[in-house]
Amino acid sequence: MLEIGRVQTLTIDHIDQRGAWLQTGETLVMLPSRQIPEGARPGGSVEVFLYLHAGEPLATTRLPFAHVGQFALLRVNQAGQQGTFLEWGMEKELLIPFNEQPKRMREGEYHIVRVCLDDQGRCFATGRIDRWLDEDTTELQVGQPVEMLLWQFTDLGVKMIVNHRYVALLYRDEIRPGMQPGDTFKGFIKTIRPDGKIDVTLHFVGKAGTEQAQATLLEKLSKTGFLPLHDQSPADVIQKQLGMSKKAFKKAVGGLYKAGRIELTGDGIRLKKS
Repeated sequence: MLEIGRVQTLTIDHIDQRGAWLQTGETLVMLPSRQIPEGARPGGSVEVFLYLHAGEPLATTRLPFAHVGQFALLRVNQAGQQGTFLEWGMEKELLIPFNEQPKRMREGEYHIVRVCLDDQGRCFATGRIDRWLDEDTTELQVGQPVEMLLWQFTDLGVKMIVNHRYVALLYRDEIRPGMQPGDTFKGFIKTIRPDGKIDVTLHFVGKAGTEQAQATLLEKLSKTGFLPLHDQSPADVIQKQLGMSKKAFKKAVGGLYKAGRIELTGDGIRLKKS
């Protein structure tokens, strides 16, 4: 199937002097000869990006930073008469028209954008993120693993774009040092609220999350024998030392204490000798 603006793995129909001709349903699309992978043969497959060149579909093995329907942090290269051009990993830069910019973008800046197709099948970018985010969360489940792109910081934490489709909140107590817009993470759906808003976490949820936190805590204690952390320790200190929220830390400590694996002292946690 011919899908302009997307990465696909296609089968080579035949190769001639111009290039390799790839099967896309009833249509053959050319991959220029200079880009044919070494050892490629008819019947073999190749991963390519399909785009329009002079109005005709063309394939390239040079893959973009994001394809149609995806969000990414891209650098502004230059401004032109029709709009601003972004670096997106291709020979030809990606246009973001002026009317798709919430504020005028300047050369050298980085912005979160979505890659789209116009009515002629050409790729372009938009910075109007909200209009592309889905409010219908019926396909999501608590505990579901997801891909996340850091969008922007808020007073409560971080807005994440989930699976290139939804917006979700990662709470402040899970923010890691050095996090920046455009960073990508693997995480999990933590909560889907009655109003449809989504909370996410970087850790397993439920029983699996507690077991993961306990394993992390035991691993740290096995190396040092003692950790100067307790119920009154600041959340950011716990996050920095263990990479978990204070809530997860307290659950892990409670479970390990009941199991007789650790001792609680006035100034921290000690691993019990077996």
